[in-house]
Amino acid sequence: MASLPKTDSIRELLERSKTIAVVGLSDSPMRPSYAVSAYMQAQGYKIIPVNPSIPEALGEKSYSSLLEVPEKIDIVNIFRRPEFVEEIVDQAIQLKVPAVWMQEEVIHQQAAEKAKRAGLFVVMDLCILKEHRARFG
Repeated sequence: MASLPKTDSIRELLERSKTIAVVGLSDSPMRPSYAVSAYMQAQGYKIIPVNPSIPEALGEKSYSSLLEVPEKIDIVNIFRRPEFVEEIVDQAIQLKVPAVWMQEEVIHQQAAEKAKRAGLFVVMDLCILKEHRARFG
């Protein structure tokens, strides 16, 4: 395995973040979004489900959009197909969320560039669970 760089911006992000809004979080334990979010919740992060189709997931109230979330969000974790990403990024920029994280196979170069230009930290095509586990065991 490659060694991680001395300045590990993903590690720093995960250390300073407390609240993760998960867009596309499913209430089905069979879905990757559920398993990944349950893991992050078990690591001490507050998980906020953002999915208009469910009332709650992992014991937390679900919101229809990021704009409805009443508390400060540190990371927007995106489990949606790429065609939905730009709108989510626009909402994250509007809310001044420090970071957007697009899960594995969620790739939208334009949205990533827009988020970076707006000053957001962007992670694309990586699994937050795998990245957390690689750094914190």
